[in-house]
Amino acid sequence: MKSRTIYLIGILLLISLCLKAGYAKEEKDDDENNKKTNKKGVTYDGTSLIINGKRELLYSGSVHYPRSTPDMWPSIIEKARVGRLNTIQTYVFWNVHEPEQGKWDFKGRFDLVKFIKLIHEKGLYVTIRLGPFIQAEWNHGGLPVWLREVPDVYFRTYNEPFKEHTERYVRKILGILKEEKLFASQGGPIILGQIENEYNAVRLAYKENGERYIKWAANLVESMNLGIPWVMCKQDNAPGNIINACNGRHCGDTFPGPKRPDMPSLWTENWTTQFRVFGDPTTNRRSEDIAFAVSRFFSKNGSHVNYYMYHGGTNFGRTSAHFVTTRYYDHAPLDEYGMEKDPKYGHLKHVHRALELCKKALLWGHPRFKKLGPDTEVRYYEQPGTNVCAAFLANNNTREPNTVKFKGQKFVLPSRSISILPDCKTVVYNTAQIVAQHSWRNFVKSEKNSKGLKFDMYSENVPSKLEGDTLIPGELYYLTKDKTDYAWYTTSIKIKEDDLPDKKGVKTILRVASLGHAAIVYVNGEYVGNKHGSHEMKSFVFKKPVKLKPGDNHISILGVLTGFPDSGSYMEKRFAGPRGASIKGLKSGERDLTENNHWGHLAGLEGEKKEVYTEQGSKKVKWVKNGERKPLTWYKTYFETPEGENTVAIRMNGMGKGLIWVNGIGIGRYWMSFLSPTGQPTQSEYHIPRTFMKKKEKNMLVIFEEEPGVKLEAIDFVLVNRDTICSFVEENYPASVKYWKRQGPNIVPRNKDMRLKSLIKCPPGKQIVSIEFASFGDPTGTCGNFTMGKCSASKSKEVVEKKCLGKSRCSIVVERETFEDKKCQDIVKTLAVQVKCEKKQGNEQKHKREDAEEEDDDEEEEEEEEKEREGNNQDLKDRVKRKQDH
Repeated sequence: MKSRTIYLIGILLLISLCLKAGYAKEEKDDDENNKKTNKKGVTYDGTSLIINGKRELLYSGSVHYPRSTPDMWPSIIEKARVGRLNTIQTYVFWNVHEPEQGKWDFKGRFDLVKFIKLIHEKGLYVTIRLGPFIQAEWNHGGLPVWLREVPDVYFRTYNEPFKEHTERYVRKILGILKEEKLFASQGGPIILGQIENEYNAVRLAYKENGERYIKWAANLVESMNLGIPWVMCKQDNAPGNIINACNGRHCGDTFPGPKRPDMPSLWTENWTTQFRVFGDPTTNRRSEDIAFAVSRFFSKNGSHVNYYMYHGGTNFGRTSAHFVTTRYYDHAPLDEYGMEKDPKYGHLKHVHRALELCKKALLWGHPRFKKLGPDTEVRYYEQPGTNVCAAFLANNNTREPNTVKFKGQKFVLPSRSISILPDCKTVVYNTAQIVAQHSWRNFVKSEKNSKGLKFDMYSENVPSKLEGDTLIPGELYYLTKDKTDYAWYTTSIKIKEDDLPDKKGVKTILRVASLGHAAIVYVNGEYVGNKHGSHEMKSFVFKKPVKLKPGDNHISILGVLTGFPDSGSYMEKRFAGPRGASIKGLKSGERDLTENNHWGHLAGLEGEKKEVYTEQGSKKVKWVKNGERKPLTWYKTYFETPEGENTVAIRMNGMGKGLIWVNGIGIGRYWMSFLSPTGQPTQSEYHIPRTFMKKKEKNMLVIFEEEPGVKLEAIDFVLVNRDTICSFVEENYPASVKYWKRQGPNIVPRNKDMRLKSLIKCPPGKQIVSIEFASFGDPTGTCGNFTMGKCSASKSKEVVEKKCLGKSRCSIVVERETFEDKKCQDIVKTLAVQVKCEKKQGNEQKHKREDAEEEDDDEEEEEEEEKEREGNNQDLKDRVKRKQDH
């Protein structure tokens, strides 16, 4: 019996060793692939993309090259890298590259190759979303407007003219990128491509021809053999080897997963905020919600997330889709001007750090799931036979915190949050607990030009009768052809004297029905009024009393666009502009002016055709110093480039609606008179990149204003900064994830002092000059608007001033002992701090040296972390080898 027992124990030990050896062999084989393969290109399996033989977790951010200037690109890309992204995603914009058929443009903001090469120089990957349709709140969804006039064309379906032009475009772009050796298979940074965009939204409209088109598009890009995978987003039935990917806010819950088990789970659009249209109030997606969604997605086998947008930028000129604001995705981690919008930027940087600490377990471990309570659960990844383990503890209750028990330990989870434990024991990050700093954006009036601007003006002529022989109003998109936002419509009505109303209180009413987007109406050369639609309801009806005379009465309507449509089916068949007109109140009854009434048309404004927004063109018209501020007036002035190096914007207070140019470059559409439900304009400040301005000479500002009675005196140039820095940290938060590192299978402290700290850092070249708020206790509010509670420690400000004043960065330990605090002992306390940063004064060489030292510290930390990441695989290999030898 005893010998039989010994025999059975021996068998069990042998089975255990075989299992461990099997796991070790699996790890070693994968590790050998990572280290020894020389194969270039990108493959994939059900776990992740495999780039040049190496598995990766991908943290990506959308940055669109035409929405910022080339001089901004390096800074934006560097901030993305420091924010711990390893990938940049961009659409390719067909209509900027081929504005006229056969004429290509890759200069300036449209230099796609330069943009990708800059990303590569920073050591980041690139994913391209080729279109041809991109939506992106971009004019015409990225499709060239000339495509609408190709005979027999239907967009985004199995249509020969559309396929012919699409293939020509696709081969042109991919050919350029291949020639520049920018694909991963050639040693370049492009690791992933997308063809088409969210096709499920229109698939039913095109039926079987839609299915044929999608298969054709997939075959087109795959036939080019570029060594990268291709995806389609929001396309569950993506054909062949095309990977289906998710777009949305919570793909960890809404995405059923890839269509095949050998495909990775990819999230192509994680919306960091909501794009805005004119008339919208301010909206912002909370940092905590984004972090929760990202953590949940990776905990459920996700391996790629892309933030749409990471930097939104500016819709310069007339590039925005209908009603979309000139400022794009301003509440992204990097705002319109490319500045870090904290805490969103910092909190997401921290979630990437936490996920990197879990990388081994996520890529090599076996997934486990366990319900811990009605609203709580854990998802964790283990490598049997090793100490590698990472856990995601989730509380899905949106109101109440919960305490859970996992592997013998208790953990408190705030409401709707996920705690990340890279070793299944240590909480290094919680999605609801922000230890990153906060910032507040300031617009400071420029001292130059502060005495007010002196404008000259020139008013458009209002045509009374245009040549034309159409019996109905023409279609506005067709008339303008994306060369202008404007087109004139004229018609006339002959009225007998005895047909005019003679009763008191009875008036003649002009009614104009329009399919959008706005109209400015004149009768007999006199301004009557204007009206517009909205993003939700483009159509509108203009109705106003008008004064008519016996004989001929001329009606002039300026049809106004706010951009072309950017989504939906049959985009080539969309209509805009006046569609019907009539006169009510005549004795003979209502007179219809729409049919069988001759209409004349004229696209564009006289000032546009003469390019009065340029120096040369401005000499072609007569400007006056003072005059009535009528509708449809051009205003011109000169201004000095604002002082300093801060970003510049123009604040359009007092204005109505129109367009802005600086030195002949289109800044964008403005619309101050379309108020949001809060009673405020949707956008007041408009970005003027410093590269658009002259360093020594004065700059020419030209404004085209559609509305009357504007107040030019209220216009200001402002300097933009984020010099107000804040912190809002509860004493029970975990220490910053940056204080942890992986050492072998363990998570260990990076520093000896692991106490929770409030960390504050000024923008480069600036130091803390004042403490505007400090309270350790129960403060409330947000950065820029804190309020003191009843339990604030009396030494709060004194402690913070001692730690921070005169420094470019500082840290305060968030403990009661720090503030000698004995008030309100039964509450959880919070440290709220708000400081003001300003440019360092005095010894510039000394300050440059200090800044360089701080940058060196940051770089050393990043280099150390990079070595840790690179060493992970070698460490795993060595450990497995030791076990095998044993």
